[in-house]
Amino acid sequence: MDYDVIILGGGMVGCATAYELSKYSLNIALIEKDYDVADDVAFINSSIVYDGVECKDDLAAKLENEGNKMMSNICEKFHIPFKKTGSLIIAKTDEEVLEIESMYEKAKKRGINNIELLDKNEIYKVEPNLNIDVKKAIYSKNTASIAPFDLAIAYAEIAFDNGVNFKLEEVVLDIQKLSKGYRVITNKNKFTCNIVLNTTPDGGTNANKDSIDSRKGSNINYFLLEDESMNKCNNIIQKFNYNDAIKRILKVPTVEGNTVLAVDSYKNIGYSDTLKYSSLLFNNIKEVDINTFYNFPYYDDLVVIDDSLIDRGYVNVVINHYGQVSMTPYVSQMICETVVNNINCVLKKNFIDKRREYYKIRELPQDEVKKIIDMDKRYGKIVCMCNKITEGEIVDSIRRPLGARTIEGIKRRTGAAFGRCKGGYCLNKLAYILARETDKLMTDIVKDSKKSNVMPCRIKEFDTM
Repeated sequence: MDYDVIILGGGMVGCATAYELSKYSLNIALIEKDYDVADDVAFINSSIVYDGVECKDDLAAKLENEGNKMMSNICEKFHIPFKKTGSLIIAKTDEEVLEIESMYEKAKKRGINNIELLDKNEIYKVEPNLNIDVKKAIYSKNTASIAPFDLAIAYAEIAFDNGVNFKLEEVVLDIQKLSKGYRVITNKNKFTCNIVLNTTPDGGTNANKDSIDSRKGSNINYFLLEDESMNKCNNIIQKFNYNDAIKRILKVPTVEGNTVLAVDSYKNIGYSDTLKYSSLLFNNIKEVDINTFYNFPYYDDLVVIDDSLIDRGYVNVVINHYGQVSMTPYVSQMICETVVNNINCVLKKNFIDKRREYYKIRELPQDEVKKIIDMDKRYGKIVCMCNKITEGEIVDSIRRPLGARTIEGIKRRTGAAFGRCKGGYCLNKLAYILARETDKLMTDIVKDSKKSNVMPCRIKEFDTM
């Protein structure tokens, strides 16, 4: 066999599972069709660590709650931005009050602790910046804000350093059952393995594409508000509508100090409708405070953990759910336990359980910055003026394990081009540095995926300068 385990899909769950399995004496490969891992994470690098209170489904609630308990230690160990904050699920009408009272009772039966049902006066003490009229709210002390792409990359980098073989830009064409194990055929290679872990909806092939595309889904529209916004809040605020159009509206303080305002809708809405629905949660939103608008689709709250074929060497895991980040630590441990109980392996004695060091110059004190610049002058050259990102940070993001190979890969790893100018000042510099560091032509540099070239052709030719 080429590998003991092949993981299909380099999303959040795939990377976390690769990390957990890399603790054992296993030969592991991860196959991802895109240029980069964690492409299932929204472009806006902020997510809520839920605790299961809001879930209708008991399984999803359990996965969120167990993952929530693990997240703080993981982020501390990996040096991932993590901000513990409370959350309020609010009710504005008598009908909504009945809904959140039922939600609260269900959460208590599930064994979720550190939650309270607050009346009107108590709500404004917890969140004095709330500027709409509310009647009741569920208050949870368990929730947090996290940078999900940082978490996924940390999982992947540590797995890489512990021997996991990442096969990027490989599309799985077929999976064939052998008398023992499987043969996985990609557009570049053929591999054999004992166990296949499928973390993609279609198993890495296009066999089920029609059925997947036909599933009901949601679209989350995000506004990223600047930190000077008058609408800044201390807690995560959520309002559930449960109607045919809008599923929920959220306001989230990010780990970077900004605020995300999101509308989760069952229909595809644009900028103006997102602004209109947002007013149901917060008044007086000034458009001048809106830094960025994003739309991110996903299939509606699908959670599948199927290990019924583990005796034949196949496990299917699909987490297309808004709480995916919260669930991932617990789900990846569950999958790992299933695998190690069905294959001969032992824990590694030389497992490396830390991420390679990296610098965020804008967050460091001046004396440390000076020492770093003395070692590498590139950390003294600012490329992204809005977010104070240096050339040294960009070069490091490219040269690291599983380094960036696209403009979006650099942006997600460093925060460059996410400022007010949206890359107007630095985008060409990012493309130039990426081309230089990867020994490519500028015309070969892509934004995020194939055929998304930043510069389709040379626009000027000179014999001499």
